[in-house]
Amino acid sequence: MDLIPSKLFNFANACLIREKLQKENRKVVLTNGCFDVLHVGHIFSLENAKKLGDSLWVALNSDTSVKALKGDKRPIFTEKMRAYALSALSTVDGVFIFNGIRLDDEILRFRPDIYAKSGDYTIDILDPSERKALQTMGVEIHFLPFIEGFSSTSIVNKFL
Repeated sequence: MDLIPSKLFNFANACLIREKLQKENRKVVLTNGCFDVLHVGHIFSLENAKKLGDSLWVALNSDTSVKALKGDKRPIFTEKMRAYALSALSTVDGVFIFNGIRLDDEILRFRPDIYAKSGDYTIDILDPSERKALQTMGVEIHFLPFIEGFSSTSIVNKFL
Protein backbone atom coordinates (compact mmCIF):
# COMPACT_ATOMS: atom_id res chain seq x y z
CA MET A 1 0.00 0.00 0.00
CA ASP A 2 1.34 3.40 -0.96
CA LEU A 3 0.90 6.03 1.73
CA ILE A 4 0.13 9.42 0.23
CA PRO A 5 0.50 12.22 2.78
CA SER A 6 -2.29 14.63 1.84
CA LYS A 7 -0.58 17.71 3.25
CA LEU A 8 2.96 17.00 2.06
CA PHE A 9 4.32 19.58 -0.39
CA ASN A 10 7.68 19.97 -2.04
CA PHE A 11 9.43 23.06 -0.75
CA ALA A 12 8.81 25.18 -3.85
CA ASN A 13 5.05 24.56 -3.64
CA ALA A 14 5.06 25.20 0.11
CA CYS A 15 6.63 28.61 -0.59
CA LEU A 16 3.97 29.38 -3.22
CA ILE A 17 1.21 28.52 -0.74
CA ARG A 18 2.97 30.66 1.86
CA GLU A 19 2.93 33.62 -0.56
CA LYS A 20 -0.80 33.15 -1.13
CA LEU A 21 -1.45 33.07 2.62
CA GLN A 22 0.62 36.23 3.06
CA LYS A 23 -1.48 38.04 0.44
CA GLU A 24 -4.57 36.97 2.40
CA ASN A 25 -3.02 38.46 5.59
CA ARG A 26 -3.02 35.06 7.26
CA LYS A 27 -0.35 34.39 9.88
CA VAL A 28 1.83 31.39 9.10
CA VAL A 29 3.40 29.42 11.93
CA LEU A 30 6.41 27.21 11.27
CA THR A 31 7.80 24.48 13.48
CA ASN A 32 10.24 21.72 12.70
CA GLY A 33 11.58 18.42 13.90
CA CYS A 34 12.21 14.78 13.24
CA PHE A 35 8.88 13.53 14.64
CA ASP A 36 10.42 10.07 14.48
CA VAL A 37 7.99 8.54 16.95
CA LEU A 38 4.92 10.78 17.08
CA HIS A 39 3.82 11.02 20.72
CA VAL A 40 1.62 13.02 23.07
CA GLY A 41 4.34 15.66 23.61
CA HIS A 42 4.48 16.33 19.86
CA ILE A 43 0.71 16.53 19.55
CA PHE A 44 0.47 18.88 22.54
CA SER A 45 3.13 21.17 21.03
CA LEU A 46 1.50 21.14 17.59
CA GLU A 47 -1.88 22.02 19.09
CA ASN A 48 -0.33 24.97 20.93
CA ALA A 49 1.62 26.08 17.85
CA LYS A 50 -1.58 26.13 15.78
CA LYS A 51 -3.15 28.57 18.26
CA LEU A 52 -0.46 31.15 17.42
CA GLY A 53 -1.61 31.77 13.85
CA ASP A 54 -3.85 30.81 10.97
CA SER A 55 -1.81 28.11 9.26
CA LEU A 56 0.65 25.66 10.84
CA TRP A 57 3.47 24.24 8.73
CA VAL A 58 5.90 21.54 9.78
CA ALA A 59 9.40 21.35 8.33
CA LEU A 60 10.18 17.65 8.66
CA ASN A 61 13.74 16.37 8.81
CA SER A 62 14.49 13.96 5.97
CA ASP A 63 15.62 10.42 6.70
CA THR A 64 19.18 11.48 5.92
CA SER A 65 19.12 14.40 8.34
CA VAL A 66 17.51 12.31 11.11
CA LYS A 67 20.29 9.75 10.72
CA ALA A 68 22.91 12.52 10.92
CA LEU A 69 21.30 13.96 14.05
CA LYS A 70 20.23 10.79 15.88
CA GLY A 71 22.56 8.04 14.65
CA ASP A 72 22.48 5.00 12.41
CA LYS A 73 19.49 3.33 14.09
CA ARG A 74 17.21 6.23 13.28
CA PRO A 75 14.78 7.14 11.91
CA ILE A 76 12.40 4.46 13.10
CA PHE A 77 9.82 5.48 10.49
CA THR A 78 10.57 6.78 7.00
CA GLU A 79 10.04 10.42 6.10
CA LYS A 80 6.99 9.47 4.06
CA MET A 81 5.44 7.62 7.03
CA ARG A 82 6.23 10.52 9.37
CA ALA A 83 4.75 13.00 6.86
CA TYR A 84 1.64 10.83 6.61
CA ALA A 85 1.17 10.82 10.39
CA LEU A 86 1.61 14.59 10.61
CA SER A 87 -0.75 15.13 7.68
CA ALA A 88 -3.44 13.21 9.53
CA LEU A 89 -3.49 15.80 12.33
CA SER A 90 -6.13 18.51 11.95
CA THR A 91 -3.78 21.08 13.50
CA VAL A 92 -1.23 20.68 10.70
CA ASP A 93 -1.94 22.55 7.46
CA GLY A 94 1.17 21.61 5.54
CA VAL A 95 4.39 19.62 5.71
CA PHE A 96 7.61 19.90 3.74
CA ILE A 97 10.71 17.77 4.08
CA PHE A 98 14.14 19.34 4.34
CA ASN A 99 17.45 17.57 3.89
CA GLY A 100 19.83 19.65 5.94
CA ILE A 101 20.58 19.37 9.62
CA ARG A 102 19.63 23.01 10.11
CA LEU A 103 16.63 24.96 8.85
CA ASP A 104 18.16 28.41 8.28
CA ASP A 105 17.94 28.39 4.46
CA GLU A 106 14.32 27.23 4.55
CA ILE A 107 13.42 29.92 7.11
CA LEU A 108 14.87 32.62 4.84
CA ARG A 109 12.94 31.34 1.82
CA PHE A 110 9.65 30.29 3.49
CA ARG A 111 9.41 33.50 5.56
CA PRO A 112 7.07 32.42 8.37
CA ASP A 113 5.43 35.03 10.56
CA ILE A 114 5.88 32.94 13.68
CA TYR A 115 8.31 30.18 14.63
CA ALA A 116 7.27 27.77 17.37
CA LYS A 117 9.51 25.35 19.20
CA SER A 118 8.90 23.02 22.09
CA GLY A 119 9.45 24.44 25.57
CA ASP A 120 12.52 22.30 26.16
CA TYR A 121 14.29 24.84 23.91
CA THR A 122 15.23 28.41 24.76
CA ILE A 123 16.52 31.25 22.62
CA ASP A 124 20.01 30.49 23.92
CA ILE A 125 20.03 26.87 22.75
CA LEU A 126 18.41 27.41 19.36
CA ASP A 127 20.96 26.73 16.67
CA PRO A 128 22.78 30.04 16.04
CA SER A 129 22.28 29.93 12.26
CA GLU A 130 18.54 29.24 12.67
CA ARG A 131 18.24 31.98 15.31
CA LYS A 132 20.03 34.44 12.99
CA ALA A 133 17.73 33.55 10.08
CA LEU A 134 14.66 34.03 12.28
CA GLN A 135 15.91 37.36 13.58
CA THR A 136 16.93 38.53 10.08
CA MET A 137 13.38 37.87 8.85
CA GLY A 138 11.79 39.49 11.92
CA VAL A 139 10.00 36.27 12.81
CA GLU A 140 8.23 36.07 16.19
CA ILE A 141 9.74 33.20 18.18
CA HIS A 142 7.56 31.30 20.65
CA PHE A 143 8.51 28.52 23.02
CA LEU A 144 5.55 26.28 23.70
CA PRO A 145 4.41 24.60 26.91
CA PHE A 146 6.29 21.36 27.42
CA ILE A 147 5.12 18.06 28.87
CA GLU A 148 8.02 16.50 30.80
CA GLY A 149 8.94 12.89 30.17
CA PHE A 150 8.18 12.67 26.47
CA SER A 151 10.91 12.49 23.88
CA SER A 152 11.27 10.22 20.90
CA THR A 153 14.78 9.27 22.00
CA SER A 154 13.63 8.19 25.48
CA ILE A 155 10.75 6.20 23.97
CA VAL A 156 13.04 4.50 21.43
CA ASN A 157 15.61 3.72 24.12
CA LYS A 158 12.97 1.78 26.07
CA PHE A 159 12.78 -0.66 23.19
CA LEU A 160 16.49 -1.00 22.47
